[in-house]
Amino acid sequence: MRDWQIVVLWSDVLVWLLVLAGLGFAMMVRRQPPLRAAWARVGQHRIGMASATVLLAFVLVGLLDSVHYREALPAKAGQKVQYAVEVRSVLDALATPLRTKNEKTYSAPLATRLYAKETREVEGVGTVRDYPRLKHGGQHLGENEAERGADVALTAFRAAVLAFLTWLGLAGMVRLATRTPTVNPENKPKTGPGFAWDAVLGTVLVMLLVLAPLFALAGQYHVFGTDKVGQDVLYQVLKSIRTGLIIGLVTTLVLLPVAVVLGIVAGYCRGWVDDLIQYLYTVLNSIPGVLLIAAAVLMMQVVIDGHPEWFSTAAERADLRLLALCFILGMTSWTGLCRLLRAETLKLRELEYIQAAQAFGVPGWRILQRHILPNLMHIVIISLVMDFSGLVLAEAVLSYVGIGVDPSMTSFGTMINNARMELGREPVVWWSLAAAFSAMFLLVLAANLFADAVRDAFDPRAA
Repeated sequence: MRDWQIVVLWSDVLVWLLVLAGLGFAMMVRRQPPLRAAWARVGQHRIGMASATVLLAFVLVGLLDSVHYREALPAKAGQKVQYAVEVRSVLDALATPLRTKNEKTYSAPLATRLYAKETREVEGVGTVRDYPRLKHGGQHLGENEAERGADVALTAFRAAVLAFLTWLGLAGMVRLATRTPTVNPENKPKTGPGFAWDAVLGTVLVMLLVLAPLFALAGQYHVFGTDKVGQDVLYQVLKSIRTGLIIGLVTTLVLLPVAVVLGIVAGYCRGWVDDLIQYLYTVLNSIPGVLLIAAAVLMMQVVIDGHPEWFSTAAERADLRLLALCFILGMTSWTGLCRLLRAETLKLRELEYIQAAQAFGVPGWRILQRHILPNLMHIVIISLVMDFSGLVLAEAVLSYVGIGVDPSMTSFGTMINNARMELGREPVVWWSLAAAFSAMFLLVLAANLFADAVRDAFDPRAA
């Protein structure tokens, strides 16, 4: 009997297909010298490589949260195995202490008591109003709550020292692996390619010095506090990462074929085909984006609510709404890239080698495949990398106004939406909003900086 059952969500399939597509794209880059040279320039960009390292950490968390399963329920001998309705991921298993150690209600970061006073009976004293002790946060201190500051500092220091020693070992291995000494006429060692390993290692060091104490303390305290129902805010931040990545990546997968095909065809064919495509994206752009997305999401929600038999778990229902949101965002976000590709295609079709191919009778689809599309790939790559951060922010805005992801799914938008009422209470509960904002800001900033590096590397004037 297995203790678990693999659950494959549609979003999981798309995430891992994107990973395979990324590996295939990397293999294609290695076989094409122009692309290899452009990505080599990206690798030499220190800020770009530092931001790519941060993005890789976010992607790793998202991948761990994209392998789902259901646990087996206790059963007697001879009975058929039944599995729990709740769908969990590998990240849930790794973050079990964060997921299971819930409190009664709000507690501040690194606190040992609740954030609000309660009336309770004390033997020998009577009725008193006090801040109750947390069930999990700081329980290892016992009655020595005054030692919390020293305990936090000591735990963080030990974790930081261990992280630094780990980084020294990692830096040594990277140094040995990348050391390719050659002898020049002056008998001086020559280093290999100019990949920005110093930026990568520096970023890894900063991440280790921050994350190691953070997770070391997370086993004993609620580092980012708890929300209204007592759930750990750090756990919510980790769960929100996958949602943001799916919104950014899967939406890109939807808009890319539409924008590329329509943009290239409009620019190359011109005439009534160009007029029709221009009319299509002009009409689409004239409709307020939020209203269009809201209408589409609400119609999809009606379809989902009318067919509960489609879903065996709540996770499948939330997953379908997430994919529907990605599809809707993709179908309303392709116009900008389409217009850009049309303009570039209009310029390329007038070049001599394109006209020579037409004079020799080369079919139009062949010209588009062999001559037009390869010369537009730098625009496609730059646009998609830069649009990623915009899509992550779009999810936050849509979830804030109630037309984003399913309320049962954790995302940066739902965290911000839940935190808006907390800012109006006394005392103010600020940590949920601060944690969601900080994580989303870091993700978007890293994506924007990496996009700048890609743009500089693929700029034809920089080649």
